[in-house]
Amino acid sequence: MKLAALSAIMFMAASTSVFAQGATGVWQRDDGRSRIRIAPCGADLCGTIVWLQDKKSPAKIGQRVLFNMKPDGANAWRGNAFNPEDGRNYAGKMTLSGARLTTSGCVLGGMVCRSMGWRRAP
Repeated sequence: MKLAALSAIMFMAASTSVFAQGATGVWQRDDGRSRIRIAPCGADLCGTIVWLQDKKSPAKIGQRVLFNMKPDGANAWRGNAFNPEDGRNYAGKMTLSGARLTTSGCVLGGMVCRSMGWRRAP
């Protein structure tokens, strides 16, 4: 019985790690204006700006824009997102489909949302 419980716990930990590894790495925004690095931060995933095309943007290199992203099903995470353009925090979600990552942030209980597409950076 103890062995079965231990095996189940190890399987769940391994599957969470596999999901997290799929989203980790450097991602370039579809419009090419910025890149973020998604990496583990504690038990969660976080995203930090690592490159900007427009140096006059309100966004800054090193700024965390995704945080507390926890697994929320296969290839999906929920947490928080920060938009440097308006200085606001949003309820955030990431979904991975093949080599494409989509991030979205919502306010007003999910009534107003904005999504952004990403591809792995070259």
